[in-house]
Amino acid sequence: MVTPIGDIEEISGARAVTRCDRLGVQPYSDMEGGLFRAYLMPAHAATINTVAGWMNEAGMVTRTDGAGNLIGRYGAEENPDAPALIIGSHLDSVYNAGRYDGPLGVMLGIECVAAFNACNKRFPFAIEVVAFGDEEGSRFPISMICSRAMAGMLTEAELEITDRSGTTPEQALDAFREWVYPPLYNIDPRSAARARKDVLAYLEPHIEQGPVLESEDRSVGVVKGIAGQLRFEVIVKGMASHAGTTTMNLRRDALAGAAEMMFTIESIAHRLGEDLVATVGRIEVTPSSTNVVPGYTRFTLDLRSLDMAHRDRAAAEMEQAVRNIAHLRRLSLEWNKLQDLASSPCDKGLTALLETAMETAGFEKRTLTSGAGHDAMVMSALCPTAMLFIRCEGGVSHNPAERVRFEDTQAALDVMIEFVKALEAREL
Repeated sequence: MVTPIGDIEEISGARAVTRCDRLGVQPYSDMEGGLFRAYLMPAHAATINTVAGWMNEAGMVTRTDGAGNLIGRYGAEENPDAPALIIGSHLDSVYNAGRYDGPLGVMLGIECVAAFNACNKRFPFAIEVVAFGDEEGSRFPISMICSRAMAGMLTEAELEITDRSGTTPEQALDAFREWVYPPLYNIDPRSAARARKDVLAYLEPHIEQGPVLESEDRSVGVVKGIAGQLRFEVIVKGMASHAGTTTMNLRRDALAGAAEMMFTIESIAHRLGEDLVATVGRIEVTPSSTNVVPGYTRFTLDLRSLDMAHRDRAAAEMEQAVRNIAHLRRLSLEWNKLQDLASSPCDKGLTALLETAMETAGFEKRTLTSGAGHDAMVMSALCPTAMLFIRCEGGVSHNPAERVRFEDTQAALDVMIEFVKALEAREL
């Protein structure tokens, strides 16, 4: 099923995987014994320096923009200012991460361009491979900083955020430019914004991070849309008191109240069903002592659905239920919205083109929804988007146990090559 595009054996889905493996250790990680690559940190710079070399070998001209994104451009056949098909994903990671969430999409983009370059094939449009610096939000308190910068969506307030050490993105960029090549000439993330006329479309190859493709024994699938995300911080305040002398009827236990709230949230999510998912991923308890009734609890709530109205109705029902519990337990409550990302249906035309490319490459088409957020949901504000999912072992992600198969990454590369060809035919 490998598309015969050039007699270059090393160009393959397998090489994309082995390159991700190479980037999974120091100096490409900010932790010992595992992978953690944070935005604008030394490991991020080392990764850009190496990946830029691979882009150059594939026939691209590279640059680093004002947000710290690495961009490799494979020019059009005639017009040097032709709009670009962007193939992209991210280089950053969560703490103690797997090696393929993000970087695999970048490496497959490089392989795709290398395949065309090997047979001297150019298109009426340029192809750009973009390696976003931040998608996970592992350093600063918001996610997808770099795709938001490229889409022109960063606000002034967001440019003033700080990491745990009090460093702003601009200050971090100032230090970063001492480490990175291609040179970072501009440290204003706003300068990374692209004009709509300069971007034809965006394609993001990415591991599924879920079990559907594996359960159906499929290598690849087409994403029809990305679920909208709501994130809340819930603060529950009661009264810290002695565990031995405070009778049960007099307690104002913030942790017990939070536990009932979390159980109720889960029950509502089960009842409302469809593609709605609700997750409490972090909880803090104060004073966190074995002999003290907890007086303060804070937890997060992550709520997702492709149907925005369904998601918002669920959030409203959960908030009311949580407030009722707080009232009955004589607890005070703060319900703070942290983030609201709209659902992002992929472009119907590009999705159909990607399905056709799957069939041309020899695979039965399959569409599915992404519950995880991706840069594609931000890039949809700039241009039409499409996503290709790749099977990952057990659906495991954000974990060192992340695994992919060579046959699946080769399938993805074949589909991507056919997609670019089909896009040329459509544009003509």
